[in-house]
Amino acid sequence: MFKTGDLIIYSTHGVCRIDDISDKTVAGETKSYYTLHPINNSQKLQISIPVDNDNVMMLTLLEADEASEILESFRSPGVEWNPHSNNRNREFLNVVHSGNRHEIAQVVNTLSRRQIEALQANKKLYEQDRKILENAKTILVKELSLALERSESDIERTIGEYLHESMATLTP
Repeated sequence: MFKTGDLIIYSTHGVCRIDDISDKTVAGETKSYYTLHPINNSQKLQISIPVDNDNVMMLTLLEADEASEILESFRSPGVEWNPHSNNRNREFLNVVHSGNRHEIAQVVNTLSRRQIEALQANKKLYEQDRKILENAKTILVKELSLALERSESDIERTIGEYLHESMATLTP
């Protein structure tokens, strides 16, 4: 069980702070609820989640050593590219929703490489791919930033450097 003040990863909202844990009565049933808010949300969105809800993905933040490992993974090629956009979209969304940060990083890695290649060819990344990349990368970068106590811009810059270095070694 989490406690008030904990930072967690919650679904597609990303990094959230648990502001409160309290009992609420909904439809005549009293349960304990977490009250969370995404830390990057300027509108102060509040989310209430039953403490005992096993269907909700709430993860503890990465430790620094695991975050370093994930950051280093951007030096290696990502996952295999599925040329069928609908299948690829489904596969990538399944990975993102799994909560496995190592696999999510590999999806972000692959999509980032494809985006760089598209830009070099004066093209754009397929819209579904761009959305997955944008959402997953935002959450991943924020979490890496917190775990490694570095700015988000520094993490983004490091990822970009690792991608460009490794792509340069792959290019004949």
